[in-house]
Amino acid sequence: MADDLARNYEGAFDGTLGYGQSPALIVIDFVDAYLNKASSLYAGVETALQSCVRVLNACRGAGLPVIHTNVEFVPGGFDGGVFYRKVPSLKQFDRGSPFGRFPDVLTPRDGEMVVTKQYASAFAGTPLASSLTAAGVDTLIITGVSTSGCIRATAIDTVQHGFIPIVVRDAVGDRHPQVHDANLFDVQAKYGDVVSEADALDYIARVAPAKERA
Repeated sequence: MADDLARNYEGAFDGTLGYGQSPALIVIDFVDAYLNKASSLYAGVETALQSCVRVLNACRGAGLPVIHTNVEFVPGGFDGGVFYRKVPSLKQFDRGSPFGRFPDVLTPRDGEMVVTKQYASAFAGTPLASSLTAAGVDTLIITGVSTSGCIRATAIDTVQHGFIPIVVRDAVGDRHPQVHDANLFDVQAKYGDVVSEADALDYIARVAPAKERA
């Protein structure tokens, strides 16, 4: 089946973008709602969390810009519109909910941007695009949850805003492996590059000296 799918896409959706010269990292929505088994959004993504922490630490060590996102709604979801109505579990992100907390291993540091969003894409209704442009970023390294939702939506908007999307396969997760794999296949085919953690860490190490010289 996988071979048939690859052959079907060959020649039509098999391009690559490669890496840019000035990357930033975005950690999307890795909050307790996806890590706490008491949450209806619990996704069993602890392995992805460990990978994300390694990528985050490498980017911090390289001096790269780091962006975190979380989700928050006014109680009742007025600012969430029909998305809030469509997904009842989003009530867990009402302001003040403990499920919106960052885990200790991913707590944003001083100087790291935190984007609070209401929709799937980290670009929707936020200053992310203008902030990346002002910082001279050309590549967005994407980690977090969930692959079929906010990762996919952000990857699509990344390329639509003129940045190179690099999705780290090991550092993103979803509640079901088939959904995870299908969406990564689609992102790789049409919107960005999906890479392993090892490849991402190698890229981060290569750009670090240039950042240090700057």
